[in-house]
Amino acid sequence: MDIALRPVHDSDLPVFYRQSNDPEALHMAAFTPEDPADRDRFDAHWAHIRTSPEIVVRTVLADGDVVGHASVYGEPGEREVTYWVDRAYWGKGIATAALRGLLAEVTERPLYARVAADNAGSRRVLERCGFEVSARTTGYAPARGAEIDELVLTLDG
Repeated sequence: MDIALRPVHDSDLPVFYRQSNDPEALHMAAFTPEDPADRDRFDAHWAHIRTSPEIVVRTVLADGDVVGHASVYGEPGEREVTYWVDRAYWGKGIATAALRGLLAEVTERPLYARVAADNAGSRRVLERCGFEVSARTTGYAPARGAEIDELVLTLDG
């Protein structure tokens, strides 16, 4: 499978919106918007992401199909990575390949990532890309309606 990253196109947004409303994916991601079905909020969020000079965001393609997105955001020294891959493509190495591509493009370090402690798949992706668990915390996870354990992972120089 050919995995590629490219800038986000307007035509990607309906795909991202559909993906961000998958109940199983929301549960796994845990730290999601309060109401992922709020289309106005979704559109405003993506308008900000796409115009902010501090955010690097890419569409993830698998064999030319839009399957997700990956980004780096935040203040210098505290920048984080995040990614989303359509559940139909989980377990195929796409998230790992996409994150490696993003990390090749964004070379500043350290970078951080956060993941629900029980999200073994996402933790594996991060660890395969060189991230190491650096802290454990708790936080409110809107998709689960509860405080849950969260891991902070770090990628150093």
